[in-house]
Amino acid sequence: MDEGITRMDHAAFFITLGVLFLVGLVADTLGRLTRLPRVTLLLLLGLLAGNAGFDLIPDAATQWFDELSNIALTMVAFLLGGSLSGKNLRKHGRPIFTISLAIAVCTVVMVTLGLVAIGLAPGLALLLGAVATATAPAAMTDVIRQSGVRNDFTRTLKGIVAVDDAWGLIIFSVALVLAGQSDGWDGVLTGALRDLGGAVVLGCLIGFPAAFLTGRLQQGEPMQAEAMGIVFLSSGLALWLEVSFLITGMTVGAIVANFARHHSRAFHEIEHIQWPFMILFFLLAGALLEVEAILLLGWSGVLFLLMRILGRIAGGLIGARLGRVPPQEAALYGPALLPQAGIAVGMALVASEQFPDWGRSIMAFTIASTVVFEAIGPPITLYAIRRTGGDSGGA
Repeated sequence: MDEGITRMDHAAFFITLGVLFLVGLVADTLGRLTRLPRVTLLLLLGLLAGNAGFDLIPDAATQWFDELSNIALTMVAFLLGGSLSGKNLRKHGRPIFTISLAIAVCTVVMVTLGLVAIGLAPGLALLLGAVATATAPAAMTDVIRQSGVRNDFTRTLKGIVAVDDAWGLIIFSVALVLAGQSDGWDGVLTGALRDLGGAVVLGCLIGFPAAFLTGRLQQGEPMQAEAMGIVFLSSGLALWLEVSFLITGMTVGAIVANFARHHSRAFHEIEHIQWPFMILFFLLAGALLEVEAILLLGWSGVLFLLMRILGRIAGGLIGARLGRVPPQEAALYGPALLPQAGIAVGMALVASEQFPDWGRSIMAFTIASTVVFEAIGPPITLYAIRRTGGDSGGA
């Protein structure tokens, strides 16, 4: 009997994987035909197949989500770290840092002030404003890749996404203190230093040997094994040490991009094998979305969404002006950075644990905004990229 159950479990596992990968192929094909982001299509298909739809995905499959998201997002972080090469920073460093910081600050300020104006507690409004700074690196990078556009705008956008969540984590740490019920500056700053600083140190410990040792063997499968080894090692050690796996992966990618002078194949190998992981990540993310959360918010939820949009648009304009980007691109950075995903939910969970009285409100706002911005964000990002024109050459 046990053997029969085991065989059935294995059969369901492989059948589910096969169906999910074929659904990903359908989404990829529909994306080419309709010019819609395949990220959005995968989320919608996952939503239809998940608990909010026809409930076709086994519960056992959704239990893979945490592990898959860690690996998929570490791959994304590794690739984003590659955009922080010395060459790219020399050319685009100023707009990368001015735009990312201006968008983060404007978002938290506008969301906080808007929610306070309608009567929310200042501490709760500030926490929600900090959560609103988070973006969706996986969705952003896939839309950039799908667009086929490689120009100054997309190179700057990759750099912004790479550092954006670091700003968000810093702002969130400060918000926990200012909300008034934390362990004080010492506790929060120590936690932030461990999460961010520890991730950078871990990234250096993995990145420098990887930069020197990888690519020494022949091209092909050995390089794929090396690249996968770097990703899994980075993700696993970051989780074990309880530091940010995103910052770890980004640091490793940046070091390999800047110090592995003898090759650049690690990034190409990750790009080649990343898509199957992304298919599973976005389909399961869609299956786990709680659409009913949107209905719980009312007008305060609508205001939260509008203020986040306005904050990102205003921040993009201010940062672009300070970064001296071409005027025709200035208004596009804010809309391009609308997608929001799992990092925001992670922040919300931390805030809910520290502020249990506000926990339900924090999670409701965050889940609702994630559903909305994961649906409308990628198409707007794709539109913004296509408005900038075509390939201008370069990496």
